[in-house]
Amino acid sequence: MADGHLFNNISLGGRGGTNPGQLRVHSGGILWKKQGGGKAVEVDKSDLVGLSWMKVPRSNQLGVRIKDGLFYKFTGFRDQDVTSLSAFFQTTCGITPEEKQLSVSGKNWGEVDLNGNNLTFLVGSKQAFEVSLADVAQTQLQGKNDVMLEFHVDDTTGANEKDSLMEISFHIPNSNMQFVGDENRPPAQVFRDKIMSMADVGAGGEESVVTFEGIAILTPRGRYNVELHLSFLRLQGQANDFKIQYSSVVRLFLLPKSNQPFTFVVVTLDPPIRKGQTLYPHIVLQFETDYVVDSTLSMSEDLLRTKYKDKLEPTYKGLIHEVFTMVLRGLSGAKVTRPGKFRSCQDGYAVKSSLKAEDGVLYPLEKSFFFLPKPPTLILHEEIDYLEFQRHSAGGSNMHYFDLLIRLKTEQEHLFRNIQRNEYHSLFDFISSKGLKIMNLGEAQSRDAILPVLPEDDDDAVDPHLERIKNEAGGDESDEEDEDFVIDKDDGGSPTDDSGEGESDGSDGGDEEVPAKKKVKKEPSASKSSVSRKKAKDGNDDVKKKKQKKKKDPNAPKRAVSAFMFFSQAERENVKKNIPGISFTEVGKVLGERWNKMSAEEKAPYEAKARADKKRYSDEISGYKNPQAAVNIDSGNESDTA
Repeated sequence: MADGHLFNNISLGGRGGTNPGQLRVHSGGILWKKQGGGKAVEVDKSDLVGLSWMKVPRSNQLGVRIKDGLFYKFTGFRDQDVTSLSAFFQTTCGITPEEKQLSVSGKNWGEVDLNGNNLTFLVGSKQAFEVSLADVAQTQLQGKNDVMLEFHVDDTTGANEKDSLMEISFHIPNSNMQFVGDENRPPAQVFRDKIMSMADVGAGGEESVVTFEGIAILTPRGRYNVELHLSFLRLQGQANDFKIQYSSVVRLFLLPKSNQPFTFVVVTLDPPIRKGQTLYPHIVLQFETDYVVDSTLSMSEDLLRTKYKDKLEPTYKGLIHEVFTMVLRGLSGAKVTRPGKFRSCQDGYAVKSSLKAEDGVLYPLEKSFFFLPKPPTLILHEEIDYLEFQRHSAGGSNMHYFDLLIRLKTEQEHLFRNIQRNEYHSLFDFISSKGLKIMNLGEAQSRDAILPVLPEDDDDAVDPHLERIKNEAGGDESDEEDEDFVIDKDDGGSPTDDSGEGESDGSDGGDEEVPAKKKVKKEPSASKSSVSRKKAKDGNDDVKKKKQKKKKDPNAPKRAVSAFMFFSQAERENVKKNIPGISFTEVGKVLGERWNKMSAEEKAPYEAKARADKKRYSDEISGYKNPQAAVNIDSGNESDTA
């Protein structure tokens, strides 16, 4: 080719494997496109700082290092390609590729070569492996001699691969002479500090624009110094150090907590950060609401006038959560979601509730629901199939509470428990205004149509969660946030909500645990107990009637199966086979992660099955008549009010 060379079967290597594609080397630089579309890598000639060749099994590998610290590895070149490309690079770029040799001995004891922000592990004089420190998400010192490097999710290949390199552990003995330390700083500490300083090269290498010290973060739990740099966000804690590229920041949520001294700021990420085996798609920061800061940005006037004009100011003075959000928004370009029109009965922006036995607050936002602080769960309105108001599952004396079920189109369900009864009208009006389907509304459109499903109000009812907390804390109720949060899995949906939106009414909500129910049944006086027993005896028939379980019609058509369920049925046994001893819950978690990473083409066969099954269900249900449709609402059925 007149203006360079074109190669069709060249793979881009990464920590997650390789992706085949087409590589074009021309006078302006290098362009690689993934086979079938998607990821593309374009390197301008002016950004090239180094090239290298390495003989690998069955082919040759071209290493390309660029100014921002990234390092690309292209594999699949023939021996004759090496000669022609080397001459082309020398002529057009003025760079002579260096020759490297690969170690195939299998030894894991050698030396570390730190060049720029590249780490090369050498066995003898040959290279065993090479990683870019720009990919390092955090470093951890384990004991006195071990340093672990954890990597960002690899956006070149790892995000779509089943296996990806996520961490490497190095053992540096005290006798090491390359990283000489002292009594207070052993060689491993010197090595870690060196890695941290060099890892910053790939993200700009600049000092922080502004730093917020000692910020409480609920996920991942801990107290961190939060540094905002020109191209990345850093969380520095005693044990953990996270570096998050702004390209991963999808959205910011600024959610005040009514009647509480704290405000939530949530940074939503894609891809998420990782700590051990746990992924964190949401960083939940907690700021003191009334704390005022006066900050001056460490940035040149030229940069402020050019790149950040109309985005950032030289100085900020105001509430800490507002300043943090404005600066992060200016640097990252992410949109900010604030409370919307919803107001709870306490004039807050959220309602107290509990999810998975964890107390928190549910924010009804303009385009989503967000449960905080743990597990942080984001549910977009567009992902919802329907909502259903339910009797509080604890029943009995919990007359002041009801539950809200949110079912997604993927058939996943979130049950928010222990919502105070006086929040019903506000929630109903908000949900109706958004056009969301309320399953137990029936033909009636009035919010009063669902009231028969909810328990009658009772002035003598006791808050079971409040009683449990008082008993556990010796009668004192604490307003402090729980800092022992370790997220299991974020059940939130897509992190692309686009709104201006809702808040918390403040303190934690109720809990439905069995011990709490038993404590509630113990009345404070003998006279009240005798009255309760008498009422229960007199209304025995009604109690039995309410507890009767609705019978399912065996002739009813089987509900349509979703595309995800077809995928699960096909892959469940493979997961069990590949991961012996995995629990039922973990199988579902693995399947969910795989489904989210699949491309549209990979999902197509399952979606086709789902469409066919949906048509089958639609045809069958059209001719079906439910013999129990007229059953009284007290039996637990949905309302038939016309």
